Amino acid sequence: MFGGHYLPKTMCSSLGDPPPKGRSRTGAYETLYIYPPTLPPQMFTTSAQLLDLTDKKLMITLRDGRKIIGVLRAWDQVPNLVIQNTTERIFAGGMYCDVPRGILIVRGENVLLLGEIDLDREDDIPLPQRSYAELAPLQEIEKKELKRRDKVHRKKLRALGFEDEGEVLH
Repeated sequence: MFGGHYLPKTMCSSLGDPPPKGRSRTGAYETLYIYPPTLPPQMFTTSAQLLDLTDKKLMITLRDGRKIIGVLRAWDQVPNLVIQNTTERIFAGGMYCDVPRGILIVRGENVLLLGEIDLDREDDIPLPQRSYAELAPLQEIEKKELKRRDKVHRKKLRALGFEDEGEVLH
């Protein structure tokens, strides 16, 4: 029994026998509970977690800062990802644009973060959408400013005796 209900016979034993009975401390017979097998702890820290996300629309943030949106079609143990109907979403100057990319294979080592997109709220983006031609110059300016600030930050840390972390990818 599980939660007061008998499990299917295949869950009770390999022979399909009814659940075994046993004696309690008082000597009365009672039903022994058979619990379903628990998942191993690595289920939630490995690529097996992607099983629930297969064929769903995801947003993936890569190590270089790019945001990829598409439907997860396949993955392996690393996990390298195969994304279909992919668009790259670019943010700059308080605006965004979507650049179509088609089918994309993403190496697992480049994935920083991924999550499922809520399809009900997907179209409610609080930023104005522009064309790539309008956002490309703004994006370059923001990248240069970010690199300049990072260089100043690393220089200050070196002056205080900290080891340099290397160049930031985005």
